[in-house]
Amino acid sequence: MSTRAPRSLLPLLFVAAAVAFFSRAATAADVIGQAGFITGNQTLVSSGGVFELGFFVPNGATDGRTYLGIWYASIPGQTVVWVANRQDPVVNVPAVARLSADGRLVIADAKNTTVWSSPAPARNVTAAGATARLQDDGNLVVSSGSPGSVAWQSFDYPTDTLLPGMKLGVDVKNGITRNMTSWTSSSDPSPGSYTFKLVPGGLPEFFLFRGPAMIYGSGPWNGAELTGVPDLKSQDFAFTVVSSPDETYYSYSILNPSLLSRFVADATAGQVQRFVWINGAWSSFWYYPTDPCDGYAKCGAFGYCDTSTPTLCSCLPGFQPRSPQQWGLRDASGGCVLTANLTCDGAGDGFWTVNRMKLPAATNATVYAGMTLDQCRQVCLGNCSCRAYAAANASGGVSRGCVIWAVDLLDMRQYSGVVQDVYIRLAQSEVDALNAAANSEHPSNSAVIAVVVATISGVLLLGAVGGWWFWRNRVRTRRNETAAAAAGGGDDVLPFRVRNQQHPASSVKRDQRLDVKRECDEKDLDLPLLDLKAIVAATDDFAASNKIGEGGFGPVYMGKLEDGQEVAVKRLSRRSVQGVVEFKNEVKLIAKLQHRNLVRLLGCCIDDDERMLVYEYMHNQSLDTFIFDEGKRKLLRWSKRFEIIVGVARGLLYLHEDSRFRIIHRDLKASNVLLDRNMVPKISDFGIARMFGGDQTTAYTRKVIGTYGYMSPEYAMDGVFSMKSDVYSFGVLVLEIVTGRRNRGFYEAELDLNLLRYSWLLWKEGRSVDLLDQLLGGSFDYSEVLRCIQVALLCVEVQPRNRPLMSSVVMMLASENATLPEPNEPGVNIGRHASDTESSETLTVNGVTITAIECR
Repeated sequence: MSTRAPRSLLPLLFVAAAVAFFSRAATAADVIGQAGFITGNQTLVSSGGVFELGFFVPNGATDGRTYLGIWYASIPGQTVVWVANRQDPVVNVPAVARLSADGRLVIADAKNTTVWSSPAPARNVTAAGATARLQDDGNLVVSSGSPGSVAWQSFDYPTDTLLPGMKLGVDVKNGITRNMTSWTSSSDPSPGSYTFKLVPGGLPEFFLFRGPAMIYGSGPWNGAELTGVPDLKSQDFAFTVVSSPDETYYSYSILNPSLLSRFVADATAGQVQRFVWINGAWSSFWYYPTDPCDGYAKCGAFGYCDTSTPTLCSCLPGFQPRSPQQWGLRDASGGCVLTANLTCDGAGDGFWTVNRMKLPAATNATVYAGMTLDQCRQVCLGNCSCRAYAAANASGGVSRGCVIWAVDLLDMRQYSGVVQDVYIRLAQSEVDALNAAANSEHPSNSAVIAVVVATISGVLLLGAVGGWWFWRNRVRTRRNETAAAAAGGGDDVLPFRVRNQQHPASSVKRDQRLDVKRECDEKDLDLPLLDLKAIVAATDDFAASNKIGEGGFGPVYMGKLEDGQEVAVKRLSRRSVQGVVEFKNEVKLIAKLQHRNLVRLLGCCIDDDERMLVYEYMHNQSLDTFIFDEGKRKLLRWSKRFEIIVGVARGLLYLHEDSRFRIIHRDLKASNVLLDRNMVPKISDFGIARMFGGDQTTAYTRKVIGTYGYMSPEYAMDGVFSMKSDVYSFGVLVLEIVTGRRNRGFYEAELDLNLLRYSWLLWKEGRSVDLLDQLLGGSFDYSEVLRCIQVALLCVEVQPRNRPLMSSVVMMLASENATLPEPNEPGVNIGRHASDTESSETLTVNGVTITAIECR
């Protein structure tokens, strides 16, 4: 009987023998020599105990694929920062890592087959002295044998992570390109779809790619900064960009030796992120892209992006949208074109300066290092294709060199501070017109003095005449006020043009209009004035059986007009804390708004002290009657809940950005979202809404009115409200729709948390799906649920500037492939006892908002 081992076991016996023979050859914990190797669970640890090298199986991987990698030695969870064989996993284990005779790092499997090897060393290696040492900076260095020599190093071949001291860019002299490429997934380190790299040419700039598509650009390097990364400065970090004929790269170092940080191309977030190790966890220090304006070429050619504007995109001075129709639909990808054509001769063209902009993408621009700006201007004028020029180097506040764009200007965005002057080429007539407009906005000192003197003189003269006029009309004014009060008007009546004393039977007086000229100095509102007698008949004299609800304004009744139309009549209660101010506010605002997701105001009635608003009737009443009722919640499947979330988002987007006026609702909540016969959501109750001017983004009030649980922190505490206040309320509403629970009044028994804090806790633990309403019936899309929860948490962040605009919210909800940023902790931390605190100005009882009246 033969005693020969089976052929299939020979490789395993070879490895076992090698382990037994060479185990004594390892000379140090951080070094592999020519006679050394690592296999199985053996590792190298850097001398300071910072990094560890060894074989690992990615967390979550189920097929046993094995990789050689480097991770932090002292951090639990094995945070991997470099992988040798990311495209060539070891399938037949155990694997061995060793140095070959020519100085290559080699990985062999159990069959002694070479699975992976490093590139040939950059210099000759002496077999006797070659070593591979793991350093405390995370670099694995193969030495050629002579002191200080580097034949090969892992820092030249980044995977998804850039560590301090690593370079990202191109080494022309040595033919090395250093890019960061994401893992395919958290359990698969093979190259993923996201790559962050330098694109050579013109001024240095780094781009994030998703496949072949650019999705983010850092902005060109101008010698002082990457113009698209204004916050690339920190007391804990030093950042460097080097551009020379031999190499161009970005690198960073840590000034605080106790700090651990890594820069990662993250496939899950679709971003490049900087993490720091704080309090036992990796915390996101910053990330890009951060907002819609970071999207590459968001506004097309010759357009720029500005997050402070509702539409985000605008054309550069002297340009206009190529397709106004597309821009009207919020699609600016077509970019802008010149308002007046260039003459292409030196006399007919000029330049307009912009200086608060991220520089246009300059990889296709031409750089002249030795030119002055005056020479640069002349070269641009002499080239009919030249579109703009700027200094190539602005370090130290001194302009040096020249960069000329003879291509479309792309990927510009506006900042609050000055970045660098860019000179945009325009027809001279356009330059003159822009200068004239600028001068009219900023008159000269002599003109200002003349205006002031004339104004003072006029005021003195008018003051004398006005005093006499005031005395003359004082008695007349008092007489008119007394007459108005006798007629039942007083301060609580809205005047209208034609008063109907006899209440004819017709249900709608189409020729009557509210006269609000004295109230808001606007044109008459195109709103029907309904007859009181017709409303009394429609509601059966406001019968209790027709009453369908009540709020701070007063009771709401169902009715049917003579033509058969069903309506909801909101009647101002004489005991209501709301009054003529809220009535006028709602009429003035909602009469101007037309959108599928806003409730439609059909008319109003003013008769003596009666004030009523008549709306289209919502057959399914308000959203809170569904999501907070155990019986009805079962009927509200996920697909319908998602449609409601998207519908409310679109309604808010219309109010904030697409309507004639920018409207801040200030009281968005479940009871103010009505549902029609087809369960289409419609935002209602505009009594405390505010209208903003075109350039207004924030306002302040001393009277905080609204509903606790939905109010943003800055509004509840400081009276500051903006579009981001509504965004916060929307985030709360989304979590309530997903969970079927109220934010105010919901508590996790053991942890004493409200709904926002509980949602955040589950998100951090990766258990967000547990938030889903347990009474939800039917099938649902897990990714859609998680997307809604993540969007909601982004909306309720503590800092208003970190909350997305509603345009971004709608985009994130509608796109299955959208990459969402990681949310931070919610803005309200109210536990069980704190949430019972009530304000003397704003109370919420049984879902009814009672508000204090605010002067407007």
